[in-house]
Amino acid sequence: MLNTINKTTVVLLRGFLFLFLFLNIIIMELIDVNKDEKLIYQHNVITSGRYDYSATMMDILFMILSSLEVGKLEYIIHVHDIEVITGRKWNLKQLREATESIGSRMFEIETKESIEQIWLFSRVKYLLGTGSFTVTLNPLATQYFFELKNNFTALQLKSVLNCSSKYAKRLYGIACQWRSVGSKRFEIDELKKMLGLIDKKGNEQFDKISQFKERVLDIAKKQINENTDIEIDFELKKRGRSFHWVTLHINSQKFKQLEINFENSINLQKFASKLVAYGFNQEQAELIAGKEKEKDFDILITELNEKIRQRKLKIENSVGYLVGVYQKKGMLPVKN
Repeated sequence: MLNTINKTTVVLLRGFLFLFLFLNIIIMELIDVNKDEKLIYQHNVITSGRYDYSATMMDILFMILSSLEVGKLEYIIHVHDIEVITGRKWNLKQLREATESIGSRMFEIETKESIEQIWLFSRVKYLLGTGSFTVTLNPLATQYFFELKNNFTALQLKSVLNCSSKYAKRLYGIACQWRSVGSKRFEIDELKKMLGLIDKKGNEQFDKISQFKERVLDIAKKQINENTDIEIDFELKKRGRSFHWVTLHINSQKFKQLEINFENSINLQKFASKLVAYGFNQEQAELIAGKEKEKDFDILITELNEKIRQRKLKIENSVGYLVGVYQKKGMLPVKN
């Protein structure tokens, strides 16, 4: 459950998470599609919020958030999808405990006029024998999932799922929020509350600085640096004789950060993301998506695959071949 930024018992929740990027792209034989580069757009108040989700609970939330659609309340999660991304196995008992815990957590939204209590899920249904389950969102909570456009943090879904430590997942989100600045200093108690290490009653985990460093910061640093698109480091500083601050340093130059143009329609952005997954660069994808229909692209891939299977066509560089196709169609510029 989230605690408030001002250290009271009320959560200031102004929005939740949003995603415009592709899902359920069918992998065709022509190209080995990389499905893992999905982005989550997470409201910065949530990134800064304080909650004690386990790694499994966060995996479930991230999978739901990666497929959010306006007007849609029910989402199906296939266990295999997460296992492929994370390399970890899930079992029914583990999932049931995680969804039960998510369902039990109440969020409070404070305004000048009211304090509103909201639960995110209205139902979770396990489809026995299918390796999947459905999650139905509480309709009253949906506005907070989509109230963001101007205040968001970009998170790569593969990155957060590949980090097994719940503290690494949380610190990755916090680091993404401050990646453009390059560093952020926190009071140690403040950061611990954000990570769920100090509860409302003041009960504290890892009260010794050596424990906090070894079991939280060092593990998070290792997992984030190995699995995500950024690199981080921590610097502990004293006030008097005791450690009081921790500075988070973020190197965001590891990989180029993808951006989303909110002026484009959701379908166009999904199609552009699909084209990027097939190997086009972002500029090429946007040019094609603005002129080509997605169904025509799928027909093209199907026809090419059929020619390859019948040995009527041999393609050594799939991306180069497709670029050439769209250059001939006049949708991509021809370089001199």
